[in-house]
Amino acid sequence: MFDHTSKTKALVELGSFLHYFLADASISAQDQWALELETLMRKSELENPWFTQDNLRFALKSWADSFRQEPLNSWLNEYNFPDLGTQKRVGIVAAGNLPLVAWHDIMCVWLSGHIALVKLSSKDRLLIPFFVKFLAQFDAEIPNAVQFVERLEQVDAAICTGSNNTSRYFEYYFRNVPNIIRSNRTSVAVLTGEESDEELQLLGEDIFRYFGLGCRNITKLYMPMDFDINRVFGAIYPYHEIVNHHKYANNYDYHRAILLMNLDEVLDNGFIVFKEDVGIHSPVGTLFYDRYHDILKLRNDLKLREDELQCVVTRSSLWPDAVAFGQTQCPTLSDYADGVDTMTFLSKI
Repeated sequence: MFDHTSKTKALVELGSFLHYFLADASISAQDQWALELETLMRKSELENPWFTQDNLRFALKSWADSFRQEPLNSWLNEYNFPDLGTQKRVGIVAAGNLPLVAWHDIMCVWLSGHIALVKLSSKDRLLIPFFVKFLAQFDAEIPNAVQFVERLEQVDAAICTGSNNTSRYFEYYFRNVPNIIRSNRTSVAVLTGEESDEELQLLGEDIFRYFGLGCRNITKLYMPMDFDINRVFGAIYPYHEIVNHHKYANNYDYHRAILLMNLDEVLDNGFIVFKEDVGIHSPVGTLFYDRYHDILKLRNDLKLREDELQCVVTRSSLWPDAVAFGQTQCPTLSDYADGVDTMTFLSKI
């Protein structure tokens, strides 16, 4: 069976380096890895203004916290890996909506002993190759195991992430090989009225982290009929400076103008527009909300839409897999996108 010991040690080394880098200690001129990462972070924001230094550092810290021996072993010990004689070429179409969002898929392929052929997103093309380059110090196989390509050809399996439209193309293009095809998902919060002010403030993190661009971001609130929505308005005020980011501000202004021209009833606090709506996919700069009479009925209604949902944030025990307030952007290694176990998939191809 495939032994992942050397690979996890390499990840632990990367985690230690990232913690050092994020500690804001003075970086010496001799520390070429830190200097290179610092440069790549600046270039990443220039190429994709959504990738602010704050969000880049948040993503790096999330990965650094995961690259520890205990969580890595706990995760990987759940799987049986093929030996090197069963290596497959796995094509990956990487998403680029969040920093390093494709790394989990790439890491899974590498750890499972297969070869990842990665078509990077133009929006996130710098940090993932840096990870691979750093890991190559400790794992000589990774330059061959993770290859960056312009086209995916002659693959034995595929993992693709895109919009609902591109997912249909992926399903057709990779119809003859085992595949995981992901499309648009989002996350919702179900309030019960028992939330503390601190929990509602943490909800702001779930709404605004990465400017709301991820599938784990909250784009819809459900609340009881008698819930005072002003509690949410007050709790999320600490995030008001988000509107100073020009791309977010452009989205906020645009969608606010559309809603006003349509004479829709909205609640506006100057940095996000709340709209009562049955939909769950609200655009950037807006947040949909709805009120419910019966939480059991709501649970059943959301069950019918589970293919559209990534996370549910709530205190209610009706959702045993609910995510705690403020934690949607802190997934564990076993929190797979769309609930599809990537490692199990890779162990069977």
